[in-house]
Amino acid sequence: RPEPKLEAEPPLPLDRQVGWAVVGLGDYAQGYVLPALARARRSRAVALVSGSAEKAKGVAARYGVKESALYGYDTMGRLAENDAVGVVYIVTANSTHAELTVKAFEAGKHVFCEKPMANSPAECQRMIDAAKAAGRKLMIAYRAHWEPHNLRAKEMLDAGELGQVWFATSDHHRPLDPALPRDQWRMKRSVAGGGSLVDIGIYSLNGLQWFFGESPNAVAASMQAPPDDPRFAEVENVFTAELAFPSGRRATISSGYMANKKRIDLWGDRLVATLDPATAYQGNRLVVSNAKRAEEILTKETSAAQFTGEIDHFSQAVTEGTEISTPGEMGLRDVRLIEALYRAARERRWLDLNPDMTVRGA
Repeated sequence: RPEPKLEAEPPLPLDRQVGWAVVGLGDYAQGYVLPALARARRSRAVALVSGSAEKAKGVAARYGVKESALYGYDTMGRLAENDAVGVVYIVTANSTHAELTVKAFEAGKHVFCEKPMANSPAECQRMIDAAKAAGRKLMIAYRAHWEPHNLRAKEMLDAGELGQVWFATSDHHRPLDPALPRDQWRMKRSVAGGGSLVDIGIYSLNGLQWFFGESPNAVAASMQAPPDDPRFAEVENVFTAELAFPSGRRATISSGYMANKKRIDLWGDRLVATLDPATAYQGNRLVVSNAKRAEEILTKETSAAQFTGEIDHFSQAVTEGTEISTPGEMGLRDVRLIEALYRAARERRWLDLNPDMTVRGA
């Protein structure tokens, strides 16, 4: 599959841009999604969906969204009457993704959904089936595929500039703060679907498969939750795993809710490519090094390009019928892999995987 191109051209005329409805107006939507839609070339925000009418009105005023295009979760069906909306972006808690996605498809809209896609493979399949039934497109928001430093690292790997790469490490950690609304639901397994693996370990799982161009065929894992910390009464703190790939490559991953670090290392026999930070919202860096030298690789675009890149990629797919780089099937694959990793951790043994990431012999 060809790598996505980052566009630097000026915005298209308004009548050629795809209208997006943003569902969920939390910190991420307001801090990154809506600003990205305001900068995008092919896309713009034309509707908002929120559980708070007051919040929606305030956000709408800042981004020029008409008050007539504000909806509640219980009135999302009215999106069917709004021809200005082509795409619905689901930016809500994991446990709500499937239900809201199905509602959007029933309203006749295409859907762009945050990761992880859902809390179970069955919910993911329901979303994929709903897309097919509606004749609409479904994409999962794996933004790092459009992050310039990640793109450059993959380009170097694929071109052989790193030499033979048989091993990679990916570590994603961030503090979990129960005082923040965005973290309160992440402490509830029924809502989040799991702990640090689901929340930020997903970057490691998806990223390594993207870099290597293959999925693991065997996994082993372990997880830890401090018994005296109420934050982890339902979800894990630290999760670690080893992944074996059909090519013979190996990788280790870790995720956790204490430290603040997001790093990927691709260990080549000529050069090691280090992304640190690897998947931050801004300020990502790429350094290649060996025992004799280290060099920072600069990119023309900043990390902000990852947000507009994924959004405009989907708008282009909707209007021109181009291929989606991160489709719903990829989201399903990754949720199956997460499920397999949790099982491996519980059973404390290696599990063999089928190509679709289901457990072999299960």
